[in-house]
Amino acid sequence: MHVCQRCVSVLLWRPLSAALQQSTRSLHQHTQHNILQQSTTHTSIYSRPGGLRYFTHQHTASPDVHNTDPQQNKPGKHVVSLENSAMHQTSQVYLSGLDAVACPSPLQEISDEEAVQIQVPSVLPADSFTLRPYVDKSETLSKLVQLGVNLWDLEQRPNVGSMLVRLDFQADVAPRLLFLRDLGVEESTLGRLLTKNPFILTESLDNLQARVSYLKSKKFSAQSVAAMVTKAPYLLNFSVERLDNRLGFFQQQLGLSAEKTRYLVTRLPKLLCGSLEPVKENLKVCELEFGFRGNEIQHIVSTVPKVLLANKRKLTQIFDFVHNTMNIPHSLIAKFPQVLNAKFLRIRERHLFLEYLGRAQYQPDQPNYISLSRLVFLPDDVFCSEVALATLEDFERFQKTL
Repeated sequence: MHVCQRCVSVLLWRPLSAALQQSTRSLHQHTQHNILQQSTTHTSIYSRPGGLRYFTHQHTASPDVHNTDPQQNKPGKHVVSLENSAMHQTSQVYLSGLDAVACPSPLQEISDEEAVQIQVPSVLPADSFTLRPYVDKSETLSKLVQLGVNLWDLEQRPNVGSMLVRLDFQADVAPRLLFLRDLGVEESTLGRLLTKNPFILTESLDNLQARVSYLKSKKFSAQSVAAMVTKAPYLLNFSVERLDNRLGFFQQQLGLSAEKTRYLVTRLPKLLCGSLEPVKENLKVCELEFGFRGNEIQHIVSTVPKVLLANKRKLTQIFDFVHNTMNIPHSLIAKFPQVLNAKFLRIRERHLFLEYLGRAQYQPDQPNYISLSRLVFLPDDVFCSEVALATLEDFERFQKTL
């Protein structure tokens, strides 16, 4: 078997010059001609795809591949025969080229400086359905877990897990955590805040500072801003223009002063984050369907801001029962608007129990008057003993009949 040019070029990764390749080609042709003429013991000649030829001999070379003595060869093996001295010299050139590009031995000793410079490839999986394999390897994820962030909730949201894995803790996470702490957000609430809004870690610090500065320019105190960010984690993700438009909407739509507007959004900062459609719809329901006047709506919204974001069906159900079934006028509902934010089932059960006992009296100018606040917000045992003048067991037995 002889070495053709393609084999040599593959072994050497084609680093040889054009002149050396030309000389090799001529030697290859000359040697092939001599082998074909001198070999009389070949049993067969066959070709494989690509033009590479293998010659099957009846003798083999000794462990020394340069030994061409046929008497030292054993029959029945494939050998590499280098019968031409010129070819032998050329092979030495090839072997020297291989030595030049050979990789160092894995057993070779290296210095401490070289060992420190070795970079070990990451063993993190390329993809995963959960963040669990990355927690022990990622400083960002491990620190977030220590802060109380719920990674299970975050990995259920599209693309959030990939975003967190790519964040660098020192460059991306730590500066924003320091910003929130300096703002006044308590460290015990950072975990819940980041679980609700992990995208604050990708917001520019300049943008975050600009939004805080705007709120303070509108005379929101530092404590109010910190409380608003804690209650509404997405607050600082919105631009200054959006915040300004929302504040102007509530002040004009409700006819509130600047101070009352600040008080409203401080108590319910979600008003600055969510959609305005449910707010507009609930205002129309209170005015057109319920029949409240403008000043009554102002008092209801200022006292119970959640009315603006309440479910329309629930709001309508409570008002209909209180006004039409319990016969309570608009003035009393506006005076105790907390009833609109209570549980409908509690209002119904307690009213029916008082009606069964003959104590359902809600008119302030009549004896045995029961206010809406006492009806709704007292615990069951206190309601039974002070309002219904019955035992808790009686109330529980009555509930089973409903």
